[in-house]
Amino acid sequence: MANRIVLNTISYHGKGAIAEIPHELQSRGHQKAFICCDPDLIKFGVAKKVTDVLDGAKIQYEIYSDIQPNPTIENVQHGVSAYQASGADCIVAIGGGSSMDTAKGIGVIATNPEFADVRSLEGVAPTKNHAVFTIAVPTTAGTAAEVTINYVITDVERKRKFVCVDTNDIPEIAVVDPDMMASMPKGLTAFTGMDALTHAIEGLITKAAWELTDMFHLEAIRLVSANLRNAVANTPDGRNGMAMAQYIAGMGFSNVGLGIVHSMAHGLSALYNTPHGMACAIILPSVLEYNAEYTGEKYLQLAKAMGVEGAEKMTQPEYRKAAVAAVRKLGQDVGIPADLKGILKEEDVQFLAESAFADACRPGNPRDTSVEEIAALYRNLL
Repeated sequence: MANRIVLNTISYHGKGAIAEIPHELQSRGHQKAFICCDPDLIKFGVAKKVTDVLDGAKIQYEIYSDIQPNPTIENVQHGVSAYQASGADCIVAIGGGSSMDTAKGIGVIATNPEFADVRSLEGVAPTKNHAVFTIAVPTTAGTAAEVTINYVITDVERKRKFVCVDTNDIPEIAVVDPDMMASMPKGLTAFTGMDALTHAIEGLITKAAWELTDMFHLEAIRLVSANLRNAVANTPDGRNGMAMAQYIAGMGFSNVGLGIVHSMAHGLSALYNTPHGMACAIILPSVLEYNAEYTGEKYLQLAKAMGVEGAEKMTQPEYRKAAVAAVRKLGQDVGIPADLKGILKEEDVQFLAESAFADACRPGNPRDTSVEEIAALYRNLL
């Protein structure tokens, strides 16, 4: 079986990278941009950094900000209508996973109107046309949505999230500028950074992992371990390191999938509106312990990438334990809660376990699981 890699056509990295946006639009003849961003990015002047660049280049744009932290089917439907009414011929997505995921849904439906029912995009949808030309500008260092072929939408009616996987949704251009991430508060920096770590670790141990994606994931783990604490402290080096770490993680996991950390976290976000990165960070150590016996020597690589000293001299049980401890310690250092107390309700465990088992990320988990075992993992975090 051939292994496939799908990445952006072009990506820009580094301080001031947003200055490249006008050239990429004008060189392709685009006249008007449809900007997807959430209301807070407008309120706090983050989106203005990009619109100022567009203003300077005399590029027209219209802003769509009807986007929630966990974007809904309705957000996407409204966005499609707004895009069609705007007269725009391209999309500029500014934000974290919520803005990016909404923009992907809008862009795909705009060029594939037969998928106007957003639910029809769940899983691997057989779309024929690439999404509207999109430039993605992340403002968080975690989701890597700017380089992935995945997006996640919340079905409010059914109280669940669903994952869409489509090579036609990947933005053609990614602009990863750490200056766009500098205004993230400490909590959001920690949550999104641990999401990036979860992407890298789950991608490393997923059933589909192979040499090229391992290279991406191990470097991403090393960068997160070295930079997340400093990013939370808002140092320039920490921000730069995390901007690169999350993108590299996305290069890998987008192509090989994830596991049940994400399956379980999706349900918490859909039911309780729990921040996705926080949910992943709380669940990650427990699932690492659960998966340990099914990962070969991958936890030795994980331990070394996390900076565990003397890992190569440890026995297999020792380095597996050390790897999990290093992940848990990083979470503690950046303020991640130790459990789901105050979030998870016992009466919801069965529903959440069933939702997690049905989630598109679950089959990639290195250990085959069941609804009952997932329920036990939830209960262990109560």
